[in-house]
Amino acid sequence: MVPNLAVPAALIGDPTRAAILMALADGRAQPASALAYAANVSPQAASNHLAKLAGGGLLAVETQGRHRYYRLAGPEVGAALEALASLAPAVRSLAEPRTPEGRRLRFARSCYGHLAGRLAVAMTAAMERQGLLETARGDGADARSYRVSAAGQAWFAALGIAVDGPRRLPARRCLDWTERRHHLAGPLGSRLFARLVELGWIARAGNGRAVRLTAAGAAALAARLGLEAEALVPDAR
Repeated sequence: MVPNLAVPAALIGDPTRAAILMALADGRAQPASALAYAANVSPQAASNHLAKLAGGGLLAVETQGRHRYYRLAGPEVGAALEALASLAPAVRSLAEPRTPEGRRLRFARSCYGHLAGRLAVAMTAAMERQGLLETARGDGADARSYRVSAAGQAWFAALGIAVDGPRRLPARRCLDWTERRHHLAGPLGSRLFARLVELGWIARAGNGRAVRLTAAGAAALAARLGLEAEALVPDAR
């Protein structure tokens, strides 16, 4: 059977529902009140949109006591949002950041469990230059995947990440929707994000998707990946 793309497209195509989905793109669950605020609609309107998104299989709902929390139904929904965002017209506050929040989001943000933004793109490009990550090639190769080289496995192991351990961590390529270049995603990208947080190299900047790079993280990434100073600070413009 041919997939009916019109169904999810109609759900995502509504501006309010698109705003709700993008607010959940960091992988965390949120209550309806927070999503109503993010989409700039009333709680009643948000409730109607959330019901449609959940009914369409794009959101999962978790009940804890009297509260209901919403999250993306799975990583494939997050991947679809990132793919659509890369095709969408640029949002001015991100393409040409005019506010501190816009600059923070463009520099580094969480994207369904992995790191996105200018910092993530710079890290991934450095990994490719150093031969740690290689684009999958050959017959049957998935162009959306990276192959982690032996040097790459050693690099990740030095951070405490076993790429080919008991639970294998596939590496995926994700087109960054503000930079229009690829960053590391998939299970390996998610594990790297979590490890960077554990090491204190990055930290969430408030309750949104923005992520900040700590002084220790900047020093470590400069040493381990050879990142230049301009790649380690948000755009001040």
